[in-house]
Order: sequence, then C-alpha cells, then structure tokens
Amino acid sequence: MNRTKRIKNILEKHFNDISIEVTDNSSLHKGHNNFDGTGQSHIFIQLTKNTSLKLNRLEVHRKINFLLSKEFEKGLHSLEIKIM
Repeated sequence: MNRTKRIKNILEKHFNDISIEVTDNSSLHKGHNNFDGTGQSHIFIQLTKNTSLKLNRLEVHRKINFLLSKEFEKGLHSLEIKIM
C-alpha cells in the first residue's frame, strides 16, 4: 500500500463525520535540494466537516501529527493540512 493510502486509512479510523482527501505533492518539489520528486514525501491533507461539528484546529493538527509519527520516521518530509 502506498503512503497516501496508508495515511488516508489512518485518518479515516480516527476522524468521524469528516471527508478526507490525501494528495501526494512530491512532484511539485522536484529540484529542491536535489530532490527528484518521488517517494511520496510531501503530502497535502484536506479535511472537510460533514456536519456542524466544532473542531479545534490546533488539536486536529496535533492529532494528525501524532497519528502519522511513524510515517515521518519512514520518510514523510512535509505535511500540509487544510481544514474546511
């Protein structure tokens, strides 16, 4: 299973009533510090609330970083999180 699918599976297990999109943006960073644009190391996550659920953005960011700590150990370099 590739990294984007693993990340989506992890987040879907822990966030209810939220639509989750996970995109690999690694190719956008090709050439930066000799990076070749492969490896799914730059990930964009967009969370969209499906209900009137109140979210504490800081807590959501902390939870995502905690849940993905093993992905960071395995080469995840950059994570962009957008909450709608």
